[in-house]
Amino acid sequence: MHFDQPLPREVKVVDSASLFRLEERARDLGLSQRLDPAWVQANAAPDGTHYLWPALWHSLSHRPDVPRQLRCELLITLRAGDRVLSLLDVLPEDFTPLPRVTSREEGMQVRQLLDHAPSVREWLLREGEGSGRL
Repeated sequence: MHFDQPLPREVKVVDSASLFRLEERARDLGLSQRLDPAWVQANAAPDGTHYLWPALWHSLSHRPDVPRQLRCELLITLRAGDRVLSLLDVLPEDFTPLPRVTSREEGMQVRQLLDHAPSVREWLLREGEGSGRL
């Protein structure tokens, strides 16, 4: 992968099983931005639709064995229907095969949701669970 490669300009749709696998992979690789997979499994809507929006290329300069990742904004649909924002580092080979949003309108709607969704931490604090749960 070339360092001058442009950032993918597509929003990906992720089901809950795929989201859980991506979070586990990020944990197993020791990537910087991820949630605890147990928290995701306990809180993400089992039949929910989640979205990944690439924000930047990221690499671990202190770990050259780990390939460059896409740092994505992640919109998670929770069991109660709330949506929260997080970040997730995803390897390009895991990102590419995910399905894309089907229209520009859907992508713009996701962007608006990302702009207004509370972060996972803000949601936990609002729910009285504190940030120690991640």
